[in-house]
Amino acid sequence: MRRWLVRTVLTLGTLLAGVALLVWLLWIPSAQEPPYRVVRTWGEQGEQLGQFQDPTGIVVTQAEVFVSDSRNGRIQVFSHQGDFQRSIGEPGDDPGQLGRPMNLAIHEGELYVADYWNDRISIFNVQGQYLRQIGESGSEPGQLNAPGGVAVAQDGSLYIADFHNHRVQHLQADGTFIKQWGITGSVGIAASQFNYPSDVALSLEGGLVVADGYNDRVQVFSRSGEFVHKWGGPLGMNIFGPFPGWFATVTSVAIGPRGNVYVADFYNHRVQKFDAQGRFLTAFGGQGHQPGQFEYVTAVAVAPNGSVFATDFGNHRVMVFEPPTER
Repeated sequence: MRRWLVRTVLTLGTLLAGVALLVWLLWIPSAQEPPYRVVRTWGEQGEQLGQFQDPTGIVVTQAEVFVSDSRNGRIQVFSHQGDFQRSIGEPGDDPGQLGRPMNLAIHEGELYVADYWNDRISIFNVQGQYLRQIGESGSEPGQLNAPGGVAVAQDGSLYIADFHNHRVQHLQADGTFIKQWGITGSVGIAASQFNYPSDVALSLEGGLVVADGYNDRVQVFSRSGEFVHKWGGPLGMNIFGPFPGWFATVTSVAIGPRGNVYVADFYNHRVQKFDAQGRFLTAFGGQGHQPGQFEYVTAVAVAPNGSVFATDFGNHRVMVFEPPTER
């Protein structure tokens, strides 16, 4: 009896080790590049200009950085070195006011703000003048329920991560509905279904890249709208984890100048980098309060020179990273 028990335990141990090895080989990739290094930080908690209360979104131009200062109900603008330039918007729900600004986009000199609490996209020029808004509260086509992110195509049409409606919408520049991905109000883990999508970006080829937030994955669609692939954990099936290429809530996606995809991995306190096909390249960050560490990373943006800017939610700051060879 004892010999049988020992043999059974050994057999089970071998099987478990084999399964663990298979998972490691198939779904835990090795880094192809060294991690980026932090080169600059700025910000602290507060309500004064240059301070933040839970920064949640970021977008970068050739010369400036726009940051969603969510609890302060404004967008703050800085130079790439972190020097304050100006503030856009104020708290409220009237036109031109902001509830909880989230992920951002810039197109042809206009700033697009996903306004989570006001269920709309607010649009300003980059100097801060309010221009117009797209969307209203609801679940009908063209309506929004807590938008988390927005991307703008060359023709001016909008792609919107409609968070609480569990869908991504494509609208014309005037807000007219074109199409959607996902089933309104329905959570799903199959391809083209979503679980609180939080952000969107457009690839260099015009394809759609979606941060499928609580499904812990990224989904990619072709320029014509067909599903292409997904990644994040085994088979991209809502299995979260701390391993390379896995996620624990995806809150932002950004496309680099070479087409690579950068992902804000919220509960893993890191940014992960992939090629356009979803192959894991590197990761950087880690939990903490020191420069280069995050207390929940909410958003990521890539400058034209390849520098990576990220919002550090719990530490109320912005950090800038560069590849080691560019230091």
